[in-house]
Amino acid sequence: MQSVMIIFNQSNTGRVEYMLDVLGIKGFTFFEQVQGRGTNGGEPRRGTHAWPEMNSAVITVVPDEQVEPLLEAVQKLDLRNPEIGVKAFSWTINQLV
Repeated sequence: MQSVMIIFNQSNTGRVEYMLDVLGIKGFTFFEQVQGRGTNGGEPRRGTHAWPEMNSAVITVVPDEQVEPLLEAVQKLDLRNPEIGVKAFSWTINQLV
């Protein structure tokens, strides 16, 4: 099993939820109002007057065979509109209770 965290501009919320539905990923935790800045020239997402946009994040735990299709879907979404930005990170889950 692996955990996958997807961080995305709030404008992509519907697309990310649709992506999870299409891939059959039922369980996830959704975080609204996530602040940050991308590593490759990304503009800050701070919810302030100067930087009004915000990010959100989703974290899910999926079987190993679902990780690659999920990461590929995230990459396609990022390529579709790269200035908005969406990134995913995965790591191994050793135990789940």
